[in-house]
Order: sequence, then structure tokens, then C-alpha cells
Amino acid sequence: MLVLPKGVRHMPGYIDRPAQETLVEEIRRVVQAAPLYVPAMPRTGKEMSVRMTNCGALGWVTDKERGYRYQPTHPVTGEPWPPIPEALLKLWRKVAAYPHSPEACLINFYAADAKMGLHQDRDEQDFDAPVVSVSLGDDCLFRVGQNTREGGTKSFRLKSGDVVVLGGEGRLAFHGVDRIYPATSALLKNGGRINLTLRRVTVPTEPVQPAGGRSGLT
Repeated sequence: MLVLPKGVRHMPGYIDRPAQETLVEEIRRVVQAAPLYVPAMPRTGKEMSVRMTNCGALGWVTDKERGYRYQPTHPVTGEPWPPIPEALLKLWRKVAAYPHSPEACLINFYAADAKMGLHQDRDEQDFDAPVVSVSLGDDCLFRVGQNTREGGTKSFRLKSGDVVVLGGEGRLAFHGVDRIYPATSALLKNGGRINLTLRRVTVPTEPVQPAGGRSGLT
């Protein structure tokens, strides 16, 4: 049995197929308003192998000149990011165990040859909030470790509809995607994998929100 680091939760098949299909349509509408683009690493300017965009009040971006950051507008179009779909807000309220809304949803598209090196999500101000990750489309080999690079790692397969939460002691766990398994899902017409990561960026000042329902999430 796979034992994950403390604070890391894997919920296989949490989002059922009809809800996945609806969510993909929502993401397509987001991408129409905020097109996918190729981000670049700080300092070196090396392009990442994923394409990305965002929705929410803030979006995570990176480029050679200014590095990793959150900003309220798309770096190519200059337009504000579209709002986070309600289905994702309901998912957050159900699994985050955190009383305030997410401010950003990073959308990464992985083609068959894309991957993501081990990294921490630490550009946020509020580490009390978890990172909630949704997988859609082809399977991937996901790797997660400890809060330092020297800690050991575990690898396991993520399938379409799986949800992973990095919270508590696991909020700053190193994690990445070693590979994509092409043609393992028919959810996306042209294949590939979409990963959605919901994040709270700033320290909350608004009142605690009421609890929400599931609405298609199993």
C-alpha cells in the first residue's frame, strides 16, 4: 500500500465522468478568453514543456525578466483572467478544509511529451490554505516528496477525475510530473492532460464563506 507524505491526500475518481465532461467545456471557455501560452523560466528564459493559462482574480505566471509571480492580467493579452468556474469553487469548499475562497486556478496543458520537474508551490502569501489539484484527460506519473529536496519521493499514477490536496504538513511538499501516458483517456478529443490547481494567494480579510454542496462531484 502506498503511504503518502503527511498532509498529502489522493482521492481517486473523485470527479465522475459527466462532471469531468462539463468541467472540460468550462475550461475551454476559459481558454477562449485567456489563451494558453508557453511560460519561460526565470533568468534562463528556457521555455517550459507545458502550456498554461489561469482563471480567477489572480494568475500564476513566469518569464525570464520578472520570474515567478501572481498578477491580475494575462501576460500576452493584458486582459483580466476569467472567473473560476463554480464547479471548481464547490470542489474547493468540499475538500480544502479552509474557510476562504481560492483566488487563482492555474491551468496546465500537458502534451504527450510534457513533464514538470520537482518544485514547491511557495509563491503564495498564505500557506495555511492548501493547493487542490484536479487531473483531466490522459494519465500521468505524479511524484511527491517532502518539504526539502533531500527527502525521499513517492510516485503514483493519476487518472482523469483524480483530486490531490497538498495541505498542512504537506503544503510545501516537492512534487512534479515525470511523464504522461498517451491515449489512456478519451476525455480530451485530441489527447493530452489538463491539470487544474486551485490556490489561495493572499492572506484573507473577508468574512468566512458558508459551506457549499457537491453538485456532480462523487
